[in-house]
Amino acid sequence: MRPKWMVPTAADFRDIVSGRRRGFMAYACRAALAAIELPYATAVSLRNRGYDQGSRPVHRVPIPVISVGNITLGGVGKTPLVEWLARWFLERGVRVALISRGYGAKAGRPNDEAMELEQKLPTVPHFQNPDRVQAARTAIETTNCRLILMDDAFQHRRIHRDLDIVVVDALEPFGFGRVFPRGALREPLRGLQRANVIALSRADLVTPGEKRHIRHQLAQYAPHAVFVEMRHMPRAWLSSDGRCEPLEVLDGAEIVAFCGIGNPAGFRQSLESCGCHIAKLIEYPDHYAYADSDLNELTQAISGYAEAASVVCTQKDLVKIGKTTLGALPLRALVIAIEIMDGERALEAELQRCLNSIPPTD
Repeated sequence: MRPKWMVPTAADFRDIVSGRRRGFMAYACRAALAAIELPYATAVSLRNRGYDQGSRPVHRVPIPVISVGNITLGGVGKTPLVEWLARWFLERGVRVALISRGYGAKAGRPNDEAMELEQKLPTVPHFQNPDRVQAARTAIETTNCRLILMDDAFQHRRIHRDLDIVVVDALEPFGFGRVFPRGALREPLRGLQRANVIALSRADLVTPGEKRHIRHQLAQYAPHAVFVEMRHMPRAWLSSDGRCEPLEVLDGAEIVAFCGIGNPAGFRQSLESCGCHIAKLIEYPDHYAYADSDLNELTQAISGYAEAASVVCTQKDLVKIGKTTLGALPLRALVIAIEIMDGERALEAELQRCLNSIPPTD
């Protein structure tokens, strides 16, 4: 029986739609996906036109709403930015609530991103509901929050937002130029014209020439957007019992890694930047729900690496597993934060505009 961790992954999808994978089967897959792309892209465009022309209603709430989203599939670094934004407002005495769809959540339970944000922002309430208009109203009624941050909401247009921030991954900025399922775009690139801020994540991992090219391309679609460059900075190793250790603990060490996220390549690069030697990286689908059988298979898979000092994963994975060891090896998560490299002042001016629009309390 083929292990679950060997089923097609996000990396397999990217290899196919990017054209990196060759051969008859890969060609046939691309042809089949292309046949579905046109009706999907047409449906998305018609939906957007409805909102643009006012035939679809947009609901307002009485406090500012900031959306953080992306135009491509997969992990682009939204969660660390949401954390950064929440802390920015908290430092200025603003009560913030987080809202998300809750993709992958089991009934009555938060999903992995909500659990990760709760661990990072324990004082900030988080409401998950596919109906984000209702989630916003519930947040206002029950917490008396003064500002709402919506995670992964660029395509959710039913609720009015005062600031639209789109995160673009410098390593895969344009979804291979095709709309899902033939490419990794959630909608055609012209949708970027709605963005007020474009945040280029992992900007430190491309050359200055590549960065200029990306910025030039983005400006074709969003000429008036504020442009921000940021990088993902590893901060520490975290265990499920709350113990934090400095990065130097695994500097130069051999590790076995696994992740269930949308961009495993970004995780690999973060681990390598910590000086780790990756003996094996096992990839699961994004938002993967680990069962006991998965952990047993994972333990078996890593048992052959006797020289490994640790098993490591993302913080989003760790909150779902809740173990301090896998087999004989300690289990640690890499804690990531963002650092804004360029454009912070312009971003803060946009945030200050939202701050100034908060209505006075009675």
